[in-house]
Parts: sequence; structure tokens; C-alpha cells
Amino acid sequence: MNWWDAHVVPRLIGFACTQPPVMRRRALVVPQAEGRVLELGAGGGANLPLYDPRRVTSVTGVDPHARLRAMALRAGVPAAVPIELVDGRAEELPFPDGSFDTVVTTFTLCSVQDPARALAEARRVLKPGGRLVFLEHGLAPAPGLQRWQRRLEPLWKRIAGGCHLTRPVAASIARAGFTIDTLAQEFMERAPKVLGWVERGVARPA
Repeated sequence: MNWWDAHVVPRLIGFACTQPPVMRRRALVVPQAEGRVLELGAGGGANLPLYDPRRVTSVTGVDPHARLRAMALRAGVPAAVPIELVDGRAEELPFPDGSFDTVVTTFTLCSVQDPARALAEARRVLKPGGRLVFLEHGLAPAPGLQRWQRRLEPLWKRIAGGCHLTRPVAASIARAGFTIDTLAQEFMERAPKVLGWVERGVARPA
């Protein structure tokens, strides 16, 4: 990991991913988690204070970035929710099949190396009847914006820790073998449109 990714990217992510428009949307999806929860890309800890202790029995967060995990440890968490943070990658989850009631992914699928594999792993570790709760940014619906996203993506990936602008969200989740039960798609206010297309919802293994 180079100096930029080790020292600047955590601060950049911590700032960008906790802006009011982002946090408002996190607050719409994260409280839907229930039971034993696995959060992909939990570094930074922005979601941790949003879990409902009346619905969640524990939260296990996975993130490969040590500095981001350290940030998460400083996040305010309801005392009633046990939290464990694990060094790991979404594409190779160190958990048995059927371990979790809910998998949460927020602004994570844009930066994993292999989103299809990460989603396959999420499906594997979900219990029968489990749910995937997601909030992700990605490929905008307008062809003109898509062209700009493709132009900017190589530079953006270098600046933002491997974050991609052109990954479809709902389509990728469906291709990974999930049925999407609820879906909201919109441009996030106060964000450039090339960065601000977000999709949120709940899915379950088909």
C-alpha cells in the first residue's frame, strides 16, 4: 500500500462518506438490519451508531484497511450492540456458510476488486431467509453521464482508493443471485452527478 492510500485515503473516505446527504441515506437503510449482522467494508465506522439495538444482536465488520478499522473503533456505538472488527476482504470472507441474518454493504462494492465475487460471498454467508441491505453509488442511467464517468474513472480510482464510478448496482446484485425486494435510485443532492448516482434497498437470495 502506497503512502497516499495508507494516509490520505482514510481521511478522504471519512470526510466524503459522512456528509449529511450520505448520512441521511445511511439512516434509511442501516436500521433495517436485524439479527447477527455482517458489514462489508466497515472501516471508518459511519454505520455503527445507526444499528438498532432492539433488532440487532451483534455486528461483525470486515475491512482490509487497518487505519479505517482504527477509525471505526472510535465510532459511537450503542452499548447494547456487540461489535467485532475483522481484517479481511469481501471477496474471501472468513466465515462459514449461513452465518449471518443480514449482510450490510454501503459504498463498498465500488472499491472491492471483484464485486461479483464479493456478492457471491455475501450470499454464501447469509442464513436461509437472510437479507442483503445495500446503499451504493455507481453507473448513472444517462448515457452522457456514463461517458463522463468512464473518462474520469481511471484518475478517480487513483485518488479515491480504487473507487469505481461505472459499476452498476442493482443489476450486479441481481446477477449475483439475489431478488431485490425494495429499490430506490436517485441522484444525491450536493454531489456532482458523475459521483452522485446512488441505489439503496433490500435483497434476498433468490
